[in-house]
Amino acid sequence: MDIQTMTQVSAATTETMITLDHVEKWYGAFQALHDINMTVRKGEKIVLCGPSGSGKSTLIRCINYLEPHQKGEIRVGGVLLGHQAKAIDAIRREVGMVFQQFNLFPHLTVLQNCMLAPMRALGLGKAEAEERARSLLARVKILEQAEKYPLQLSGGQQQRVAIARALCMRPKVMLFDEPTSALDPEMVKEVLDTMISLADEGMTMICVTHEMGFARQVADRVVFMASGAIVEEAHPAEFFTNPKHERTRQFLGEILRH
Repeated sequence: MDIQTMTQVSAATTETMITLDHVEKWYGAFQALHDINMTVRKGEKIVLCGPSGSGKSTLIRCINYLEPHQKGEIRVGGVLLGHQAKAIDAIRREVGMVFQQFNLFPHLTVLQNCMLAPMRALGLGKAEAEERARSLLARVKILEQAEKYPLQLSGGQQQRVAIARALCMRPKVMLFDEPTSALDPEMVKEVLDTMISLADEGMTMICVTHEMGFARQVADRVVFMASGAIVEEAHPAEFFTNPKHERTRQFLGEILRH
C-alpha cells in the first residue's frame, strides 16, 4: 500500500458506519451467531472468511435485517436496527447487497432491473433513474447489455448487473455474499475486478468470500469465523503470515491447497 492510499484509508476510517454489539442469532434451538462484536468504519474493506456453516452469510444478512437477530444491537450509520419498519427501510436505503445467485428479475431488462428500486424506493423519475442506471452500467463495463434480459447474459455479466443495480441506490455500504461462488472460474475475474474498482474508490464493503487473493489485495481486515463466532481478525499481512489460532491455521492450510 503506497503513502497516498494509506492516507486515504486513514482519512476514511474516522467515521463509524456499522457496529455489532454482542449480537446473537438462533434458528430454533440452533445458535447461528455467538456474541458477535465488530466495528466497520467508513471506507473500510472487510473480508469475512471461514468454513461453510460458520455464520458468515447470516452475519451480513442480519446487517440489513434479511435475518432478524435475537440479542445484541446492530447500528448502521447511527441508526439502531430493530423491528420497526421505518428503521429497516432507512438502513436498506443505505446498504446495498449482492447475492450469490444474482437475484435479478428475469422478466425485466438489465436497464429495467437497475431502474426499478430507485423509482420505487427513492421516488426518482423515469428519466433520472435511467440516467443513473446507464451511468452505473457503464461503470461496471456492461452498458452494451442494457436492453438484454438477464438470462441472455453470462453469470459474470449478471453479477456485474447485480452490482450496478445495488449501486443505483447510492448506498453507503456494500455487502457481498460469496459473489463469485456460483460463477465458472473464467468469469470470476471480471466480477472481482469490478469489486476492486469499488474498493479503490473508497466504498465501505463487507465481503463474504473464499477468494484469498482478493482478501490480500483489497481487505483492510480479514475476519475469520467458525461455529458462529469470530475467531480471529487481523490485517491481511498478519492474517496470512502469522495466524494466531490453530483453527485459522487449519482453514488457511485447507483453502490454500485448492
